[in-house]
This record gives sequence, structure tokens and C-alpha cells, in this order.
Amino acid sequence: MSGHILVVDDEVGIRELLSEILTDEGYDVHLAENAQAARAFRAARRPDLVLLDIWMPDTDGVTLLKEWASGGQLTMPVVMMSGHGTIDTAVEATRLGATDFLEKPVALAKLIDTVNKAIKRGVSLPRRTPGMDLSALGKSPLILELKKRLTQIAGNSAPVMLLGEPGSGFEICAHFLHQPGSPWVEIKERAKLVSDPLSFVEGLGNGTLFLPDACELARLEQKGLALLLDRIEGSGARLVCASNRSLDAMVAAGEFDGRLYYRLSSLSVQLPPLRDHREDVPEIANFMLVQLIEASVCPVRRLSTSALNQLRNFDWPGNLPQLNNVVRTLAVTALSNEIDAPDVNRALAPLKQVAPAVAQGIPLDIPLREARDAFERMYFEHLIQKEGGSMTRVADRSGLERTHLYRKLKQLNIRHGRRLDEEL
Repeated sequence: MSGHILVVDDEVGIRELLSEILTDEGYDVHLAENAQAARAFRAARRPDLVLLDIWMPDTDGVTLLKEWASGGQLTMPVVMMSGHGTIDTAVEATRLGATDFLEKPVALAKLIDTVNKAIKRGVSLPRRTPGMDLSALGKSPLILELKKRLTQIAGNSAPVMLLGEPGSGFEICAHFLHQPGSPWVEIKERAKLVSDPLSFVEGLGNGTLFLPDACELARLEQKGLALLLDRIEGSGARLVCASNRSLDAMVAAGEFDGRLYYRLSSLSVQLPPLRDHREDVPEIANFMLVQLIEASVCPVRRLSTSALNQLRNFDWPGNLPQLNNVVRTLAVTALSNEIDAPDVNRALAPLKQVAPAVAQGIPLDIPLREARDAFERMYFEHLIQKEGGSMTRVADRSGLERTHLYRKLKQLNIRHGRRLDEEL
């Protein structure tokens, strides 16, 4: 057999014995005497298997397993080892992602069989990095409060409305509310809410139905969603919606059905923008960098303390997607393995130039709705000019379906060669 195994155990005799046995079996073995050494090795490379002792003096193995799971580094099989193992410990470790459990003293045949099976299982699985979850958003008071609020309503089947700025973590929070093992259905094609709304409940059971952009629904789409809500009420399924605009204001303006709005927002949760919990930015950036390393997008890199400080001090108007784009740029373009403050300054420079330029063109003492319309008008006029009037490319760049794009341009009274009323 071949493969790289990391053995983590505080007893030198056990480490050396396991190393000798596994080396004779053809494995490349690295030894770590505690959790600190294991962290350092895992930060530098991904082993094919980890044999992890539970009882260690600095940090126990279950806690280290939790760290790897929440930090996006649990992308390899882990077999837990303990001389004092209990069923509860084995169950907890398995729930966290451990592949198997060995009791010490480990029988030779059992060790080799468990290691061989774990290695084969790891090789057969694609090296995918887990997506962000709520634990990856940090430990600031705002995020802890958000997690507490979501935990309180997690067992409820009433509709939930998530409110906040674009990119503030709607899908992350929706997944937190989702019951593991049940179906997850996202409403991506809003046109189906008009043509076949009940298709979204096929096979939904007691799962979660997620609508990421409730504020973008047209009137007919709102009617389809109301029909859909009628169907899932009392079924055990749950509808989770997200909106980056005030639906109250849309109801007042006649853009959103008031009865539907009150049904959707029976439970509402406000998500904080990234700048309001900027103390979490270093942890989030490190998580994003680990994911890129695990996906082989870039070589092993690390963000220096000064680089993390620069990232923390930026306002992040684009929230999590904007931070992710900057981290990816740094990971791919940095000239050394340590990403430092000058690298971050270069990546942020274009963003710092854009923000004032946009603000200068929009009065800041007008109502929010007028300011938003002014920005959207400027945004779409810029895209139309840049793409030479091609609505296909404008739709691609803006991420909107063409029908919705035309509706938006008509709403903003933007002309683009053909008469809008002829295209709708």
C-alpha cells in the first residue's frame, strides 16, 4: 500500500511502534507528539489518513477534530484512538466526521485492516472542500447572537424571512435551519413559480424550500409562491426566504403583496453586514484560504498578522463574496508563501477607488429607495455602455434573467435602442 499517514499521540512508544508497523506496510508516516504539532503539519499539507489519539495533554483529539471540521480542514479520513474509549466518545467522534475508532492497545491485524480500509475510502472520495457554515462566520457577539436566534427557531416549521445586505450569509443561515438528512430545494428558476409552482414540492417531504431573492419576485411569481406556501403548510416542510430590500417599503409602494409578506415574515431574522463584525474577518479569511489550498487552487499560503489587520480594517461593502474574491486573488497572485500587508493593499486598491466614485454620483441625503434606484440606474447604464448595448451580455454580467432585466430597465426608465414596451 502507499499513502501518507499522520500519527498523533503523546506517548512516544506508541508513536514509534505505529510508525514501524505502518512503514513496513509501505506507508509514509509522519509523527506528531501533540495537537500543536498536528495543527502545524495539517496547515502545511493534507495527509491521506490521520490516526488521532483522544487523550492528549494540550488539546484532546475530539477538540482537534472539531477544529479541523469547522476550519474546512477535515478533508481526509481520521481514525480516533484511545485506551479509555467509550461508546459515547466513539459516537461523538463519528458524528464530527471520524472514519473509525481504535481501542489501545491496538491489535496488529485490526490496525492494518482499519488503516487499509480508511485509505481506500479516502482515495475513492473526491477531494471536496466543505462550504462555509455558521461556525465559519466567527465568534463575535453579533454572530453568537445570530446563532442563538437561529437555534431558537430551528425546530419550528413556520416560514422564516432572512433580511440583510447582499452577501451577508443568507444561504449559510438557511442551511443552519435545515434539518440534516431531509431534502433541500432551492428556487432558482422563478419563472416556474408561474408555470408550475407545485413542482418545487415534489419529493420535498419535511425538507427545506429556500428562496434566495424574495424581493425580486414579480406579481405573478408572488401568487405562485402563495400557492406553494398553501401546499406546504402543515406538511413539516419549511420555507426560508431571503431579501436584501425592505419588503415593508415594497408593500407600501404596491410592489409586493401585503398578505404574502405577512405570511413570509412571521419569523424574521436580521443578518449583520461584515463591517459590523469585522473582528471575525481574520478567521473568515483564513477559512477561505484553507478551502482554496484544499481545492488545489493555490499552493500552501498563510496570511500574516499585518495582512489580516488590513483585511479587518476594510469596510467590505460586498460582504462575504467580496472578501472571498480578494482572498482568492491574494492566494493565486502572491509572490511568496506568506501573504503580507503590501499584497493586501494592492488587492484592495481598486475597491477603495470605486467606492468614493459611486458615492460622488449619488446624493446621500435622499430616501433609501431613491438612492437605490439612482445606483441601479447608474449601474445598468454603465453595463449597457460597456457591453455595447448587448442585452445578453448585460444579463450575464448582472446575473439577471433577460425577462427580469427588461422589467428592471423599464422600471428605471432606461432606454437601450429598442423600445422596452416592445420587448416585454
